[in-house]
Amino acid sequence: MTAKSRVIFLFIVDLLIIWFSFVSSYLFRFINHIPPDYFTQMIQMGVISTLTFGGSLIYFGLYRRVWQYASIGEIISVVKAIAVGAVLSYSIAYLCLPERVPFGVEVRAMETILLLVGGVRFLWRVFRTERINYEDTRTHTLIVGAGDCGTLIAKEMMGPSFAHTRLIGFIDDSPNKYHMSILGIPVLGNRYAIPSVVKDRDIHEIIIAIPSVSRTEISEIIKLSKTTGAKLKIIPALNDLIAGKISVKKLRDVSVEDLLGREPVVADLNSILDYVHHKTVLVTGAGGSIGSELCRQIAPFMPDKLLLLGHGENSIYTIEMELRKSCPDINIVTVIADVQDRTRMMDVFRSYKPNVVFHAAAHKHVPLMERNPAEAIKNNVFGTRNVADCADKFGSERFVMISSDKAVNPTSVMGATKRIAEMYVQSLNDLSQTKFSAVRFGNVLGSRGSVIPAFKQQIAAGGPVTVTHPEMIRYFMTIPEAVQLVIQSGSFAKGGEVFVLDMGEPVKILTLAEDLITLSGYEPYKDIDIKFSGIREGEKLYEELLTDEENLGSTHHGRIFIGRPNVISQNQLELEFKRLERVLTEDGEAIREVINQIVPMQPVAQAASS
Repeated sequence: MTAKSRVIFLFIVDLLIIWFSFVSSYLFRFINHIPPDYFTQMIQMGVISTLTFGGSLIYFGLYRRVWQYASIGEIISVVKAIAVGAVLSYSIAYLCLPERVPFGVEVRAMETILLLVGGVRFLWRVFRTERINYEDTRTHTLIVGAGDCGTLIAKEMMGPSFAHTRLIGFIDDSPNKYHMSILGIPVLGNRYAIPSVVKDRDIHEIIIAIPSVSRTEISEIIKLSKTTGAKLKIIPALNDLIAGKISVKKLRDVSVEDLLGREPVVADLNSILDYVHHKTVLVTGAGGSIGSELCRQIAPFMPDKLLLLGHGENSIYTIEMELRKSCPDINIVTVIADVQDRTRMMDVFRSYKPNVVFHAAAHKHVPLMERNPAEAIKNNVFGTRNVADCADKFGSERFVMISSDKAVNPTSVMGATKRIAEMYVQSLNDLSQTKFSAVRFGNVLGSRGSVIPAFKQQIAAGGPVTVTHPEMIRYFMTIPEAVQLVIQSGSFAKGGEVFVLDMGEPVKILTLAEDLITLSGYEPYKDIDIKFSGIREGEKLYEELLTDEENLGSTHHGRIFIGRPNVISQNQLELEFKRLERVLTEDGEAIREVINQIVPMQPVAQAASS
């Protein structure tokens, strides 16, 4: 039956209801024997009511609604339409008919029309719902959160666009909601009932719809849910949503970041504004994962000029286009340059005289740098020296270097070169008006070279997922979280500090791989296997954030700490740098020998066994 045919059929049914209501009312009023005069009046009232009630039903849009999904709004519309129809029909009859229509007849007829017109529509909804409930091919869905957000999601999923979905129930921690129903959907228990509910009710999909709770609680719910084998989806946090736009379209798959359970960073916006607002800000490595996120987060603070410096033209072009769209009022300058080119760096600083420098350009891939130690030195050490010297020479107010936890007791060339760069920046601070500092943190989820993209590719290919060692442990942060803390650290700098970010609890890489497989809808070791490839060159089982000589101090921010290492003099460093320059063309062992004299490197075997 077409939509037009259904409307015509429903309209005819409503007209029959109107006639039946008045006939039955007259029969009831006169105890089954209607006098001839009132019989004529009954026919006249039937005609008048057909016009008034029919017109009212059309006016209030009762034939433009999908009654399969009727709710309180539809009930109100039915009541309004019947009430207006009753008032109009009685008024017209009062003015036009010779005999007054008994008031009881009108009231009883109105009640019958209301009951039957509304009843027909809601019986249709019940019939459709019951018929659908017999279909077992649909995705059985459980919603965690029976509050406003969960209810909105449930309402939307009861619409025609989600015919493939069957809502089985809600999960909610409120004891007052247990055994209650919302929109006809039962609340089946609290979060700890999730595994049993999934098993008993054959749940295929779990939607976490509690955006207002803490990330720690979200993490706990995910951990309870991930073992069930059901696919997990989540509504983003409230601050990620536009008011009134909560919908199924906002749902996303649960990610590893959600499992970390880390609360969002609370920044002191005023202190950041003080040193970035209306200043010329330079970001080196602006096309990389950290550099591009620095640009995204700096732009809203309205710098006078934002310089995007990078060696790769494609990545710089990408972040430039993104910023020009999201922040059209910012003066963005793109600079294609290599930090290893000292003359070019001098030209850039002479032309733009940046007030604040965020130095994110670096080679970061540990095994690659083990095989190419000369490139690590040229980029991480001499590149940092070039940019830092320019900041000093051209009077930059602040210089913030992005460092790594691999700089602590390094076992790799990459880590050692980052530590040497830290030492140079700190030594320069004692001789400069510029406030030099470094910010040290661990791995960031989703960055280039991160294990997460690699694991995802391996899972998409059907496995196996390769983990270097079953006991490998790392600290992890999200890129936006790390960058926000980096920018905040810059406001605390008085000069010479190595800021250390609170990375939370360390994560076992094997657990990370297992979680990612589970969140992708597979079972580890059964659907997707995990293989151990062995520790790669330069890697160690666990990372540290402080050296033995560093004393940890606090800042005004609970997630940022200060380590103060022993600083080598710049004269001594310059002598060591000359030795490094002389061995750049030699083999890797000669380069490592010089690096070891500046920063002693632990053997990988020792780090792995410690």
